[in-house]
Amino acid sequence: MKRLPQPIRFLYLAHAGITFLVLMLLVIPLVLVASFFGKIKGGNFIYRVCCIWADVWFLLIGIRHINLYEVPHDAKRQYIFVANHISYLDAPIIVKTIRQRVRILGKAEMARIPLFGFIYRNTVVMVDRSNAANRASSVRILKSVIRRGISIILFPEGTFNESTNPVKDFYDGAFRIAIETQTPIKPVLFLDAFERLHYSSIFMLHPGLSRSVYLQEIDVTGMTTADLPRLKQQVYDLMDEKLRSYDAKWIR
Repeated sequence: MKRLPQPIRFLYLAHAGITFLVLMLLVIPLVLVASFFGKIKGGNFIYRVCCIWADVWFLLIGIRHINLYEVPHDAKRQYIFVANHISYLDAPIIVKTIRQRVRILGKAEMARIPLFGFIYRNTVVMVDRSNAANRASSVRILKSVIRRGISIILFPEGTFNESTNPVKDFYDGAFRIAIETQTPIKPVLFLDAFERLHYSSIFMLHPGLSRSVYLQEIDVTGMTTADLPRLKQQVYDLMDEKLRSYDAKWIR
């Protein structure tokens, strides 16, 4: 990772922080109005607003995002997207990557962040992994979202991968929902989030390239819960292999 000289780095971080806050303040009134139109129509509008916010912020802070497609992607189809999780930047990368109706499963503690938390609460399905009842409620909400024809995205690792392996062990949730709703899984790789913003601190932000890679979808037609371990391993192996082939920088 090429480091900025210290004086320039300080100015860059100040610029990134200020533009982040200004754009948040501009977005909040739109989110507030949209929240009165319900979880579906309002939520879809809020997601589109977040896409515009990410476009502008990435442009202002010098992050150039591109999507790569190993196979053609049909944005009109419904998927359960799964992605690797390694950075605080993963949230804006999601809205730069997925430009179709989608809901995100996110950690409840992120809602405590000033300004961002208000938008977060109105955009994602929040989960507290330490609370079994809350986890079950989140799964029910995600299934109801799928029944409305909206895709969902989850991080099957659950939290940041702080190891030197491509991915951490996966939780069952995404794969159980996929089987129970018969919705195909679409793995997506975030290749450069680690380089752009290291998980150790929000002050590790750097300009540069951000790439997301759409992998082949995994069909779950006819699978039952007995197939869950095999499905989870199949997706894990695919993401592990592809992250290695793309030379993800955290892998040793």
